[in-house]
Amino acid sequence: IIIISRGGSSFPLLLSGDIVKMSATEAAANEICASCGIAGGDDTKLSNCTACYLVKYCGVECQRKHRPQHKHACKKRAAELKDEILFKQPESAHLGDCPICMLPIPVPTSQETVKSSIYQCCSKIICNGCAHANELREDEARLPRKCPFCRTLLPKMGEEEYWNRNQKKRVEANDPISLHDEGMRRFLSGDNATVIEYLEKAAGYGHIESHYHLSSMYEEGRGVERNTKKLTYHLEQAAIGGHPIARYNLGMKDWRNGNRDKAAKHWIIAANLGLDVSIEMLKKCYQAGVVGNEDFAVALRAYQAAVDATKSPQRDAAEAFE
Repeated sequence: IIIISRGGSSFPLLLSGDIVKMSATEAAANEICASCGIAGGDDTKLSNCTACYLVKYCGVECQRKHRPQHKHACKKRAAELKDEILFKQPESAHLGDCPICMLPIPVPTSQETVKSSIYQCCSKIICNGCAHANELREDEARLPRKCPFCRTLLPKMGEEEYWNRNQKKRVEANDPISLHDEGMRRFLSGDNATVIEYLEKAAGYGHIESHYHLSSMYEEGRGVERNTKKLTYHLEQAAIGGHPIARYNLGMKDWRNGNRDKAAKHWIIAANLGLDVSIEMLKKCYQAGVVGNEDFAVALRAYQAAVDATKSPQRDAAEAFE
C-alpha cells in the first residue's frame, strides 16, 4: 500500500486509562501511540497501522488493545486508500510505447487484431509499423531477417531449437516477458499444471499481462481451483497497471453487482486508454443518467485522443499490407 497523507477522521484514543477523542491528524502530529499515549522518540519506535496509516502504535499489544476503538475508522480509510489507487488514471496502457518509433502501442480492440509483436531475442514489444518498415528495408537490400530492435538474426524454418535455447536462458534469468511467454506456451499446449507457476512468477515481477491471464484462470478454474478473491486481486492489479480490458471487466463486474457509479469510473479510465467497447458501455451509462453530459463528452474526446496518438504512416502502411 502506498503511504498517502493522513486524513482527518476521528477515532477514540485510550490515554492514561481514560477514553479520549483525538483526531488522526493530531495523533500523527504528536507522534504518540494511539493506545497508551506514549510519545515516540529514540527509546520508543512507533509503527504505522499498515491498513490505514491514520495512527501509530508502540507495539503489537497496544495495537491489539486499541483495535475495537480503531476498527471502524481503519476499515473506512483502508477502503478509501484502495479506491484512490484503483481509480487513478494510468499514464499509459500496459503495453507502453514502441521502443523504435516511441509512439504508444495500440491496444487490442473489439474489431482489430493485435498490432504489435514480442521479439524473444530482446523481449521488446515492437509495433507492426516498425516491424513492417524493417522488413521492407531488408527485402530491398536483400538482407536476412533481423530483429528490428536488437538486430539479432531471426531463426529460419527448422532453426527453432536455437530460439528455444534463447527463450530458456531468458526464463532462467527471470525476464518477466519470457516467463509470461513460457507460461502461455504451456497453456496453449494443454499443460495447465505448470502454467500458474510461470504466470505468478512473472506477475510477481510486475508483468501486467500475467496478472490479467491469472484472473482468467482463477475465473474459469483452468489448472487451478476457482477463486473469486484471487480473480479480483489479479484483475485489479492488471487494471491499475493500465490493462484496458481488465479495467473494462472490472466495470462489468461492478455493473452486474449494482455499483453503477464505480462501473462508469472504470469505463471512463478504459476509454481514456483507447478501448472502444468502453465507449459503448458509457453510452448506456449516459442514457441511464449515471454519467452526465459533460463527463461523457470528455470521455469521448479522451478516447479519440488516445486512438490518434497511436497512428502513424508506417502503421497505416502495415495495416494496408495485411
